[in-house]
Amino acid sequence: MQHILAALPYAMNALEPFLMQETLYYHHEKHHAGYINKLNALIKGTDYEEMSLEYIITQSDGAIFNNAAQTFNHNFYWNCLSPVKTEPSEALRRKISEVFGSMEKFKEEFLSSALNNFGSGWTWLVLDQHEHLKIINTSNAQTPIAHFETPLLTCDVWEHAYYLDYKNERAKYLEGFWEHINWENVSKVFADKEHLNIIGFCK
Repeated sequence: MQHILAALPYAMNALEPFLMQETLYYHHEKHHAGYINKLNALIKGTDYEEMSLEYIITQSDGAIFNNAAQTFNHNFYWNCLSPVKTEPSEALRRKISEVFGSMEKFKEEFLSSALNNFGSGWTWLVLDQHEHLKIINTSNAQTPIAHFETPLLTCDVWEHAYYLDYKNERAKYLEGFWEHINWENVSKVFADKEHLNIIGFCK
């Protein structure tokens, strides 16, 4: 099974001025594609070659895990972004308010976690195995599905995700990120309880 680089779900310039076309080009066509190419080379001729991306992540370590996880994380990240303003479903809004106090308090906690996520990594909103909603940070290639948690939303805080646009000012990138969250996608994943087992979640 060869893993392929899926097209972005919007035009390369659709997120401007939040993220420039040049940023998306290098991030998608170079960084993301690089992980996929390395993964395909590493699994060729091994048992992993016939596994789904999610299954590889739960069964591997080292370079294979890193490249598989980064492939998944980026697949997921692109679908967390939207060129147009969206809103969470009423069910998701109620759940977030129940857990965090309000949407505004959730925003503050999520962006604070992302801002203080040291080094390179990801900030996530996930459902754990008990369907508890929580914010987590992961470093480098780590991903919630390795721990059988269901990701609903992620923000990439590796510097290559925003450096061309914001240099080292991660806070400005995060404010822009918040305005471009694809809440329709987040709400869809939240509503689909069949995806809580992870396998088959990612296109």
